[in-house]
Amino acid sequence: MSTAPNGLSPYPIVQAPMAGGASCPPLVAAVCEAGGLGFLAGGYKTADGMYQEIKQVRALTRRPFGVNLFMPQTGYVDPAAVEAYRGQLAGEASWYEISLADEDIIGTSDDGYDAKLAILREDPVPVVSFTFGCPAPAVLASLRKARTYTVVTATSVEEARAAQEAGADAVCVQGVEAGGHQGTHRDDPQADGTAAVGLLALVAQVREAVALPIIAAGGLMRGSQIAALLAAGAEAAQLGTAFLACPESGADPLHKKALTDPLFVRTELTRAFSGRPARGLVNRFMREHGPYAPAAYPQIHHLTSGLRKAAAAAGDPQGMALWAGQGHRLARTLPAGELVEVLAAELAEAQSTLKARQMRSAS
Repeated sequence: MSTAPNGLSPYPIVQAPMAGGASCPPLVAAVCEAGGLGFLAGGYKTADGMYQEIKQVRALTRRPFGVNLFMPQTGYVDPAAVEAYRGQLAGEASWYEISLADEDIIGTSDDGYDAKLAILREDPVPVVSFTFGCPAPAVLASLRKARTYTVVTATSVEEARAAQEAGADAVCVQGVEAGGHQGTHRDDPQADGTAAVGLLALVAQVREAVALPIIAAGGLMRGSQIAALLAAGAEAAQLGTAFLACPESGADPLHKKALTDPLFVRTELTRAFSGRPARGLVNRFMREHGPYAPAAYPQIHHLTSGLRKAAAAAGDPQGMALWAGQGHRLARTLPAGELVEVLAAELAEAQSTLKARQMRSAS
């Protein structure tokens, strides 16, 4: 019997949606076929691009899967700060022999939200999750009417409460250990490095504050960690970095290699690549530009897009956004389906060990 929220998959293992190409249809389908819940990342794609990937997944598996959407960004962005950072990056553009984005990147920042929602209402998928905010109650109600299970990412008790009040079916609790972007509902530069909470502590707090099922995310790489989170009150665990190194992953080969490369010894949260806090392997670009990056998402993402692509084309991981969680050194280059099975076996072993200890203590 399934232990995942709403009976969505045989195992309580969710493959995190990773925008930028890593969460491609072959990876999603392989995870689903093995008994996990795979997720497409709708972020940074056009509505049609997202829909084409949905159709590709449906051609590869009949099992439930999910799609993640970025919430529109409504906060004020200072154009002068963006232009100042453009100047900061001039040397990078010269080095990689490219021109920085010169279009108006200060304009709309809704990531095609309404068009994507329209597709997901008209041709529903089993699960839809949201990052960078909480949808209006009417949006969640419309998806529920379409028999779609809804999940809202939360990085605090307050955000989890907002998700419950809006009518979400579940909350994805993201700890500070997570790779990639922190899914905070409101980006507050004043809170950089001070407000984030570790996953185990956050799950315990959220469990006492809301009645929603919890999907725990952040730095998870082994089945024993999943067991710990389930014991703490989560119904499932979401893993991203663990699936990056899989052959089905769409991540750049340089990114995959860097996860276990001794050259990259730690991760940090940075605004350097996107203007929003995101955890990645510390490289030259982060060290040189992170201190100067403004809170301007997604404008900085668009500004640095060409640089990141040029660095990858040049075989230079020092100029790439190498998103990774704190457990990246535990990455395994296994096929995605095999990784799901290994994680499930590790989970079962950890739970069996815990039960045996409890029985010995009780005797």
